[in-house]
Amino acid sequence: MTGTTESTATAPVSAAPTTRARRAANDYAVASFVTGLTGLLVFNLFLGPCALIFGTLALTRGTSRRGRAWLGIALGVADLVVLAALTAANGTLSWSTAG
Repeated sequence: MTGTTESTATAPVSAAPTTRARRAANDYAVASFVTGLTGLLVFNLFLGPCALIFGTLALTRGTSRRGRAWLGIALGVADLVVLAALTAANGTLSWSTAG
């Protein structure tokens, strides 16, 4: 069969999984920042570790918002430091304004 050409029909490579994965990683970075920032005011026992987990997930999944993920991690650590300071100051896990 000389003179015939083979048609190499290839399916178009979809960028959708990569785009979806990147978007999910970016969402984790934003969630890390928001939970870390909110955790400074309320529920730092719960939101601090959440910020650490979300920030780590964002970085390991290749977010394009690396700065926001690192800031979320830093805020998560700050949440836990505030929790430790409050616990050391008044021996409880809650805010107290009464003196």
